[in-house]
Amino acid sequence: MAATRASSGARSFLPVIIVAGPTASGKSALALDLAREFDGVIINADSMQVYRELRVLSARPDESETAQAPHRLYGVLSGAEACSAGKWREMALAEIAACHQNGQLPIVTGGTGMYLNALINGIAPIPDIDKSVRDTLTAELESLGHTAFFAKLREQDPATAANLDPANSQRLIRAAEVLRATGHGLAHWHGAGMLRPPEGMAFLKFCYMPPRDILYDRCNRRFDLMIDQGAIEEVRSLLAQNLPSDSPVMKAVGVRELGAYLAGSLSLEEAKTLAQRETRRYAKRQLTWFRHQMPDRETIDAQYSETLTSKLRNLVHQFLLTAPK
Repeated sequence: MAATRASSGARSFLPVIIVAGPTASGKSALALDLAREFDGVIINADSMQVYRELRVLSARPDESETAQAPHRLYGVLSGAEACSAGKWREMALAEIAACHQNGQLPIVTGGTGMYLNALINGIAPIPDIDKSVRDTLTAELESLGHTAFFAKLREQDPATAANLDPANSQRLIRAAEVLRATGHGLAHWHGAGMLRPPEGMAFLKFCYMPPRDILYDRCNRRFDLMIDQGAIEEVRSLLAQNLPSDSPVMKAVGVRELGAYLAGSLSLEEAKTLAQRETRRYAKRQLTWFRHQMPDRETIDAQYSETLTSKLRNLVHQFLLTAPK
């Protein structure tokens, strides 16, 4: 069954299915099931799965899965590129528009809350900023130290600085780069109005929220599987590119830990234990985010089953029948 727009003369109905949840929760299986059932296209909303270099460590869909339904925005960027929420939103909206143009149902799936929030609720219209600005400010932060860097930023942009943690390097540099590149601080841009979803776009949000003990066990077992699938060689190849340590791709769970193993400072068992712990911590943060930031979700806390599948398919059917008259 294909997704449809509202009939001619009516306001456009642009349905989008969101399948969200923490890492290793099972959301990819649901997205694939819905894509098969509703002539859907799966659009990635995971900040690490956009990178070509992280096929294994990001648990990107394999060939058997991509053969069953179209997948978009997986492995589309080089690790040398930074993918912001704004950049991802532009790419996702283009893919969503293509789906609607072709009569297909866009199914956006992933666990990066900032990306999903930018799509669903909008984002401040901050212009793209050249990487050289960030590189310069990163060097300044290292030279001045956090206290002096924050003091300088507070003097230049007190409204933005009032909401910053002086110890958070990433947020300090982001605030400083926006100010330097645009002449206005983040507080100004956030007050300038949001870039909202296109008119007529409607979202049905599913969110996997498994019991924590089940989720943590899946996290542990999945990292073991990643080792078997070639994660060590993947990290070896990534490190050979000599990318800056603050590159988003270098922050993927497993890169630092397996990098330490390859450098000889950790045993493989130690690296696995640390990576599994970081995966569990990341999953916990994701659970917390979805619990508080996506209140109008359809929560899925049961094991995947035929009964559950039937219920979720019915919810999608009902949603697709809500086109405005």
